[in-house]
Amino acid sequence: MSGAPLARYDATLLGLARRDRLRTLSPCAGLDFSSNDYLGLAASKRLGDAVAAAIARGTPVGATGSRLLRGNTPEHEALEADAATFFGADRALFFGSGYIANFALLTALPQKGDLLVLDELAHASMHEGAQAGRAQFVLAAHNDMNAVEDAITRWRAEGGTGRVWIVVESLYSMDGDRAPMESLVALADRHEAFIVVDEAHATGVWGPDGRGLAAAFEGRDNIVALHTCGKALGASGALVTGPGLLCDYLVNRCRPFIYATAPSPLMAVAVREALAILSDEPMRRIQLQERVAFAGRQLAERGLMPSGSQIQPFVIGENRRTMAVAASLQARGFDIRGIRPPTVPEGTSRLRISLTLNVDEADISAMVEALVEVLAST
Repeated sequence: MSGAPLARYDATLLGLARRDRLRTLSPCAGLDFSSNDYLGLAASKRLGDAVAAAIARGTPVGATGSRLLRGNTPEHEALEADAATFFGADRALFFGSGYIANFALLTALPQKGDLLVLDELAHASMHEGAQAGRAQFVLAAHNDMNAVEDAITRWRAEGGTGRVWIVVESLYSMDGDRAPMESLVALADRHEAFIVVDEAHATGVWGPDGRGLAAAFEGRDNIVALHTCGKALGASGALVTGPGLLCDYLVNRCRPFIYATAPSPLMAVAVREALAILSDEPMRRIQLQERVAFAGRQLAERGLMPSGSQIQPFVIGENRRTMAVAASLQARGFDIRGIRPPTVPEGTSRLRISLTLNVDEADISAMVEALVEVLAST
């Protein structure tokens, strides 16, 4: 082996540092304006009590194997049954994380000869699943229905004969804007296409009972949804909901499901309890939406454009200034993080401010005042 064995890795890190893109781990500190714990469930007593009761009755911490071996526990099956009912789907499958679930879906369901049309701002896990899968894939301009339809029409004109898969997020994680679900479903129907919709940042927050922005379309044969459990639900893992036949196919052909140790049965208990909380405690969702509206008014009064959701981005552009602004806000006691490429496109480094029930209106007012001051002085 020529050269120092770690030299290439050191060079990569030095290159990231020169471009102000080097990342480091930092502890949680200050008021929470960065987490995805939108409903404040992660540390809720009810979730904790449900897990403690499960431990007391002998529920194991580990699943001990894959779902197809000994890892299929009553807790997994109970969660999946409740989730299918709650989301109005034919069936649900529980995965260990949202990232793995997205990757799994797009490497297993779209077949060779199919076309996958992916929104350019969809989550990294969807991009990587598309790249690793068997279907041809193209990127479509963000939330541009004409771009999606043009891609399908062009592919058909060039001889494409398979199925089309349209892949989107319902609420985009770095922009806080929504996919036009009604238009997407109408377009999919015209082209006999499937839709894969990642509800990660909508589940628990938007839609009837927090069922997501695609709730009106769940249960259809051409809709597959992903409901992340590590954001508003306060736990971890992800639920894939869709037609029973496609879920059977995943059990038989989805390698990340077949060959992975099943998620902890205790996490299945926690997610099941979180779904019950969504139904039993609607005030959490109402209070969050009130905070979103309050923050929107505060921002608009200061000439800043609100997103209308619990995700509020402020695009700064340059990496160094973005991180300097974030550091200044952190020094004032507000946990706000800077987001840089490749997570967002080049030239669009930003602050990603998250609104949760872990802060109140007084905290939001203080944060907005600090934001305005720091933006003006940095």
